[in-house]
Amino acid sequence: MQGKSLDILAFGAHADDVEIGMAGTIAKLTAEGYQIGICDLTDANLSSNGNVTLRKAEAAKAAEVLGVSYRISLGFPDRGLYLKDEYIGKIADIIRQHKPKLVFAPFLEDRHPDHGNCARLVEEAVFSAGIKKFETESSEPHRVNRLYFYMINGFHKPDFTVDISMSMDKKIAALQSYKSQFDRTDTSYDTPLVNGYIETVEARERMFGKLVNVTYAEGFKTKVPILLNRDLLGD
Repeated sequence: MQGKSLDILAFGAHADDVEIGMAGTIAKLTAEGYQIGICDLTDANLSSNGNVTLRKAEAAKAAEVLGVSYRISLGFPDRGLYLKDEYIGKIADIIRQHKPKLVFAPFLEDRHPDHGNCARLVEEAVFSAGIKKFETESSEPHRVNRLYFYMINGFHKPDFTVDISMSMDKKIAALQSYKSQFDRTDTSYDTPLVNGYIETVEARERMFGKLVNVTYAEGFKTKVPILLNRDLLGD
């Protein structure tokens, strides 16, 4: 079974992870015609606020705001993202189906264990997807050009940044799609997300922007050096 080829495939442990880390970059690139997909590993069924049905609807709305061409949830157990062959194989199969040039995952250092575990699973799957004899439903191997990591919680020195000054409004709109997570109501369970979280993310992207002399930027981590060619002078 083969799916639509993608330029970028971004993985998150829960719906809203990808949006927190790189929604501005996604909106910027989809506006330029690139095909981008999002794969949520869980249905976030243990969310303190909201429920699976509502969160799926919010994820679909956010995807529409960002212009992504594909979104799927693998339905792995929330708070159960451990290094299992079954999970690695399913993620590798998604990669083989859609043949992305780039894959993104959460940065490994994060207060939520699921985010770091998601990164480890994706890193394993990216490697396995390129091995010819690694068995998945989609048998044709695919080697991803690069695996990069976006930030969810915390502020880390980025290895590179992307100017999102013209797409920050789309990032905010995508995050605002998750009303169950970020809007405080009389019935909300008190979590960090309902205590000005979107404003905190906006402040972080503004700070990253200051580092590179633009209004807003998203920061990313990489385990391998960035190769520059024509972009050496910032053209």
